[in-house]
Amino acid sequence: MTDQDMLSVNTVRGLCMDAVQQAESGHPGTPMGIAPVAYTLWQKFLRFDPENPIWPNRDRFVLSEGHASVLLWSLLHLAGVRAVDPDYEVLGRPAVTLDDLKNFRQLDSRCPGHPEYRWTSGVETTTGPLGQGVATSVGMALAGRWLAARYNQDDLPLFDFDVYALAGDGCMMEGISSEAASLAGHQGLSNLCWIYDSNRITIEGHTDITFTEDVAARFLAYGWNVTTVADANDLDAVARAFHTFRAEKERPTLVLVHSHIGYGSPVEDSPQAHGAPLGEEGVRSAKRFLGLPPDERFLIPDTVHKDFAEGIGARGARLRTAWDETFETYRTAWPRLADEVMRMQRRELPEDWESALPEFAPDAKGLASRDSSGRVLNALAQSVPWLLGGSADLAPSTKTRLTFDGAGDCQPNEPGGRNLHLGVREHASAAIANGMALTKLRPYWSGFLIFSDYAKAAIRLSALMEIPVVHIFTHDSIGVGEDGPTHQPVEQLAGLRAMPGLLVFRPADAEEVVETWRVVAALRHEPAALVLSRQALPTLDRSVFAPASGVAHGAYVLADAPDGVPQVLLLATGSEVSLALSAREELAAEGITARVVSMPCWELFDRQPREYRDAVLPPDVTARVGVEQASTFGWDRYVGDRGAVVGMHTYGASAPLKNLLTKFGFTPQRVAQTAREVLAAQQEPGPLT
Repeated sequence: MTDQDMLSVNTVRGLCMDAVQQAESGHPGTPMGIAPVAYTLWQKFLRFDPENPIWPNRDRFVLSEGHASVLLWSLLHLAGVRAVDPDYEVLGRPAVTLDDLKNFRQLDSRCPGHPEYRWTSGVETTTGPLGQGVATSVGMALAGRWLAARYNQDDLPLFDFDVYALAGDGCMMEGISSEAASLAGHQGLSNLCWIYDSNRITIEGHTDITFTEDVAARFLAYGWNVTTVADANDLDAVARAFHTFRAEKERPTLVLVHSHIGYGSPVEDSPQAHGAPLGEEGVRSAKRFLGLPPDERFLIPDTVHKDFAEGIGARGARLRTAWDETFETYRTAWPRLADEVMRMQRRELPEDWESALPEFAPDAKGLASRDSSGRVLNALAQSVPWLLGGSADLAPSTKTRLTFDGAGDCQPNEPGGRNLHLGVREHASAAIANGMALTKLRPYWSGFLIFSDYAKAAIRLSALMEIPVVHIFTHDSIGVGEDGPTHQPVEQLAGLRAMPGLLVFRPADAEEVVETWRVVAALRHEPAALVLSRQALPTLDRSVFAPASGVAHGAYVLADAPDGVPQVLLLATGSEVSLALSAREELAAEGITARVVSMPCWELFDRQPREYRDAVLPPDVTARVGVEQASTFGWDRYVGDRGAVVGMHTYGASAPLKNLLTKFGFTPQRVAQTAREVLAAQQEPGPLT
C-alpha cells in the first residue's frame, strides 16, 4: 500500500465515520473494515466511467450489504460520478455532493440509509434486504453473458463487463443467496465476482453463535472458484484476488475477505461497531489511529480527489471512449443489431411490435388464460428479441416456454438462449429477473400464484426500483381443485395489490390477455404481475360485449343495462367475469337490470380521471356485488358499505373444481341471489353518517 493509497482509504473511512456521526444513525463499522477492498476494486479494476455512469459496457458494482451505504456514497463522491435524470440523460452535477454526505439519512439527501436505484446515480440496484443484492447480481451477470452472445462480433465486441457484489455474513445466511449461488455455479458465470466481507459480527453478536459453516467449501460445492484474502488491509493480496477472478473463464468467483468491523475504533470487532455511531470520542480515537486529524470533519485532502481522478476517472474515460468508437463502427457494420442495443438502453420497443399480437375468435369453450398468454408471449418475443425469461421449474404448467425456432435454452454452452431454467427457486428467480431488467433486458419469470409468497421481497423491490419486470403467475384461484388448500391462492392477490407501483392484471378471457400484454410490453418504469387461470375461460364475443381494449383503463363496462341505467353493478375479475355475465342473464329474466364491469387491473382503474371512474361505477348505484375467487380484502373500496362480495373466507379444500365452486358459492345462482339481497337492502335505512 502506497502512502497515497493509505491516505485515500483512510479518507473514505473518515467520511463514513463523520456521516454516521452527524446523522446520529447508521452503520460505520462495515465501511471502516472493508474500505481497502472497495478502494482497490474501484481504483484498480472497476471499468466504470464517472462521467457516464450508464455506459452500457460498464462493470457493475452491487453493495449487497446495503447497510454499509455510506461507503458507496463516499466512493461516488470521491470518484466524481455524474448524475443521470429519469430519461437517461447525463447531467452536469455530481451524483453525490459533500453536502449530500453531510445530510446522510436525512430527508431528500442523495445519500439515503440504503442504496436506492433511480434515486442516486451510480447505484446499480436497491439493496438493504440482505441477500437481494447478490441474487440480483446473478441476473446482471446472466444478462451480460446473453448480451455478448447476441451482439458481439468477432472483431467488434460490445459487451464483456463484469459484475461485482460486496456481501456480508448476513447475506451469506439468507436463503436467497444459496439459491442464486447454486444457479450461478450451474451456469458457469465467470463474469461474476462476489466479495464476501467476513467480519464475523452481526447485530446479536459474534457469528459463532449461529453461523459456523465452511463457506468456502460450500461455494466450491456450488461449482465456484474460491480465493481467500487473509487481511482486508493487504491491498496487494486484494489485487491478486481480483486478478484471479479475471483469469477465471469457467466459473464464478468468491473472494473471501477477512476484515475487522470498526477497524481502528475502540469497538473494533464487536457488535457495537455494527449499527450505531461511534460517538464523538470514538471517532476521534479512530482518526488518531488512522493518522487523520482527530477534530477535522469531512476532510478530503486534495491529493485524494486527484488520486481518484487519475485512477477510476482516467481508466473509465479511456475505456468508455474506446467503446463509443467501437460502437460507431458496429453501427455501420451491423445497423439492425445496433438499433436493438440503443432501443434497449432507452427501454423502447421495435417500431412494429404490436403487429405481432394475435387475435382470438369468440369461443364458448375458450382457453385457460395461461394458454392464451403463452401464445401472446411467443408472438411478442419474436418481435422483441431482448424479451426472455423462464420459470421456477414450472414452464410446462405456466406456459411460458418460448417454442419458436431459434429460441433455445440459456445454458453454459448456449448463453444466447431465450428460455431460462431457474429451478425450484422462486425468490432467486424474481431477484434474477430484477438484475436482468436493470441491465435493460425485458425479462419475465413465472410460477404458481400461491408461491408468489416465496418471491415477495424481490417483487417488492422491482416496484420500489420502478423496473419493468413481468411476474407471471398461473393457477390463480381455487380452480386448482384437487391440489387442495396448500396450492389454492386466497390472500395472494390482495398482497400483490397492496404493493405501490406494481400493476396486477387478472384478465377475463383471451382477448383481455392480449390487451394486458399490450399494456405490459410498453411499460418502461413499472413492473407487472399477470395472474392467469389454469381452467378454460370462454372467449367472449366482442361484437356483443365491449372491446377488450378497456383493459388499458383498468376496468370497463363489459355489458350494460339496456337503457344504460342499471339497478345493480356486478364487478369481477378473471374467471369470475363470465360467472357475472351468467348471473346478469338470470337477473334479467326477473326484470332486474345489471351492469357487468370487468376489473382486470385495479391500479390502472384508480389512476383514471374521476369522470371515467364515475361513468363505470356510477356513485348513485350503490347496489354492488364484487365476485372474485380470493380474499375479499380490498373490495370494499368498490362495492361500498352497502354492497357485498362473493369471495373466499377460508383456505379452500381438496376436491374437483365443480364441487369447489358449488361449496364456496361461485355459481350464477349465488351471485344473482347476492344481488337480490343487496337490492332489497337498498330499501332499508343506510348506515349512520
